[in-house]
Order: sequence, then C-alpha cells, then structure tokens
Amino acid sequence: MLDADICGRALASRDPRFDGVFFVGIRTTMIYCRPVCPARVSYPERRRFFESAAAAERDGFRPCLRCRPELAPGRALVDAVPRVAQAAAGRIAAGALNGRGVSQLAHELGVSDRHLRRALEREIGVSPAELAQTHRLLLAKQLLADTSLPVTRIAFASGFQSLRRFNTVFRERYRMSPSALRQRRRTPTRAEVPAGATGDFVRLTLGYREPMAWGTLIATLAANATPGVELVDRSRYCRTVELNGCRGAIFVEDASGHVTVDVSASLLPVLMPLLARIRHLLDLNAEPAVIDAHLANGGLASQVALRPGLRMPGAFDGIEVAIRELLRRPGQSNRLAERLTEVLGQPMETGIPTLNRLAPTAERVADAGAGFLTTLGIPEGRSEAIVAVAGAVADGRLHPEPGADVQTTLRALNQISGMGERSATAIVSHALHWPDAFDANDLSLQRSAGVTGSRALLRMAERWRPWRAYAAAHLWINS
Repeated sequence: MLDADICGRALASRDPRFDGVFFVGIRTTMIYCRPVCPARVSYPERRRFFESAAAAERDGFRPCLRCRPELAPGRALVDAVPRVAQAAAGRIAAGALNGRGVSQLAHELGVSDRHLRRALEREIGVSPAELAQTHRLLLAKQLLADTSLPVTRIAFASGFQSLRRFNTVFRERYRMSPSALRQRRRTPTRAEVPAGATGDFVRLTLGYREPMAWGTLIATLAANATPGVELVDRSRYCRTVELNGCRGAIFVEDASGHVTVDVSASLLPVLMPLLARIRHLLDLNAEPAVIDAHLANGGLASQVALRPGLRMPGAFDGIEVAIRELLRRPGQSNRLAERLTEVLGQPMETGIPTLNRLAPTAERVADAGAGFLTTLGIPEGRSEAIVAVAGAVADGRLHPEPGADVQTTLRALNQISGMGERSATAIVSHALHWPDAFDANDLSLQRSAGVTGSRALLRMAERWRPWRAYAAAHLWINS
C-alpha cells in the first residue's frame, strides 16, 4: 500500500521526479492522473493512490485527458521485485501477450501459469492479462491523440487482434469511443525526418524524468554506432530496424522532458516492442534524482555535478551489443563492425546513404562460422566467441535481453572461450540493463578512482551499489 501522506506531499509539489512512480485517482470523477497533472488538486479524502496505471484502471478509473498517463516514464526495473514479476512486466510492456497466452510467457520464464499470476498480483496488483490490456489501451490512446492514423491501424498497432474487440474494450474501460477521443485531440505533430529519408513516418513522444545528460548519451551512442545500421546526425539518433519481419527506420531526438521518435509506418505492426526497445536503449525509465543523489553521497559528487542525469545506454538488440563488445579493440571496433555488417547485414534502402544496412542477425552470424569471420580480419579467438554467442542466442539457450536472469546469463557468457570477464560484464550491463554491473579488474576504472587493485576498487564501489554501472560510466568518462 502507498503512504497517502507521502504521495499527497509529492502531488502538491508536482515534483517531476515522482512522475510514473505512482498515479492518483479521483473518486468523484473516476479519473486517474500523473503527479504532475496541471489540473487543480482535489481534496485529500477524494484521492486514491496506485502504483501503476493498470491498478487504477482495474478499479474503474480512466486516464486523464490533460496529463495523459500513457506518456509517463516507466518505473526503473531495479525497483521491481521479485525477478519473475520484473521479467514478466517488462515483456508484457513489450507486447509479449499480444496474440499469445499467459502459459507461453510463463514457460519462457521457467515458471507455472499460477506462479506468474501470483507474482504479478503481489508486486503490481494486477493479473498478466489486465497489465497487457492497460499497455494496449494506453498506446492506442497515444496514437489517437498524436497521429492521424486510421482507427483500424491503431487497433492492430496497439496489439489488439480485432477492431471489434478494440472498440468494445475501449468503450468499457474509458467510457467513450475511440472516435470521441480523437475529436478532442490536438493537431497531430508531423514527423521531421532527415533530408532524403524515404517512406511515411509517424511521430510519437516518450517521456523521461529530468535531468537528462543527452549530450553525453548521444556521444556514447555515436562512439558505439555500427556504420550502416546506426547514425548520429548532430543530436539525433538514427537507425535501421527489423522486427518480426517488419523493416523500417527510426529517428530519435531530445525535446526537453521527452524524446520525439519518428517511426516508419512499416513498423507500426511491431510498435509496442519497438518502443520498449527504444526506452531500453536510451534508459528512459531511469530515476536520475535517486541515482545522482546516491552516487554523490558515495564520493562522486564532482562527477555527478558535471553530468546530472547521466544515462546508461542499453541495447536495441542483445546480439548487437555482444558483437560490439567482442570486437572492441582500440581504433578497430567500428571498422571491424562495419566490415561484418557489409557482409552479413542485409541491404536496406532508407534514402540516407550512410544508413543502408540491417544489423546482422544471430542466425546469419552463427551460420557464417568462425572461419569466415577470421577472413574479415577478426582475431580467431574473438571470432569463435562471437559465433558461440550467436549460436546460443539463435537456438534459444541464451537470452541477452531485459528480464533475463543476470547471474545465469553471466555464467553462460563466462563459459564461452575467448569471452573475458570485461566483455561478459559489459554485455550483461547493456543487454540486460543491469544497473549494478561492475568490473573491478578494469585498469582504467582503477586509475580514474585513484586506487590500485581490484580489491580496493570493490571496497570503494560498495558505496555505489546498486548503481555501480552508473558510477563506472562516470569514471570511464574521466579516465
């Protein structure tokens, strides 16, 4: 249960740090809002507080049309316990139950249907089906408000399997029809894609908690970008995408308090998992005020002051980050990645000459074999490790994605010959978005922290837990 007094003070302050951490329902109107809603604050006795939008909707509240709960940033995964609930919630947000049953998701997580339902009820307060329904409806509400897409396309893009079902659920939950909501919307924002980009695009927004060190984040993405697949154009991140047979491009840039995402219309059938991957890549669910305060108290105040709101980039796809980390060599990682992409990445026309390839899939890399990779100039040991990881991902033995068990994934990676502890830690840190990932054997971290030896660094890093990966990011920038 949420503490009403604490939530009430946060609500009165309209502090953006609490945006998405909880929601407030007003009993008289049966509408629920974000803590930052500009509407007049109701009397305390008329409020109910909820940990999630799904919990509010289950109790009969509908989302506010002014503050738009669908735009609230998500909660940090580190706060969701236990592991099963965390993993299930993340996958449901990415569309794992769209056209699939709870039993399939439970099987993938290695638990029974009953255990999965019990874990989500205990930690989030709703069933898997109710959580999935809320995600679909909120995405549909955003598309109705922000785009001119036909209602039929919105229904399927939001994960509904039929237009009739979409209309019925929308009316039941929100007490209005989709077309009635659309009549009240503002003029949709047109997509603004780079010059030369071909195809139709839809513009959406994704919220985050301020501050955001966008300049540092975009510089990191530029340094790690795979040529042909990714591109940083000034302060805009661009990339090609292939998800479940759908191909297109995305263009992302900061707009202070949220990011704008221009998405190829061809990617609308996979919009829910696509947006989840973008949030993961840009670490949009982080709670920077909490992280920055903790690291500052742990002795990193000067670093935090230089880069408030530092984000830890995730991974758009786990196999991409695995290949990148295994190719990481001074002055050569991008060149080798470009060569690998030219050969194994399928061509794609975007209208932008430097954005012309899809990232190599795990299946294509595994089928190519280590011998072929060595002909591209990749050292033999690294080639074998890359193919081993790709093979494990392709046949389902390894799942480098958010929600996977950290220790299980680390053990599997460390068993691969030629992997190395630093590479395994980096893969888990970015692909699984493990905020406490930390390699104390890293000499550059030791030098930046001003200590000698891994034991001394581990002792110092105890003050930074559970945010050691963010601390490492600060130290690497200073090294």
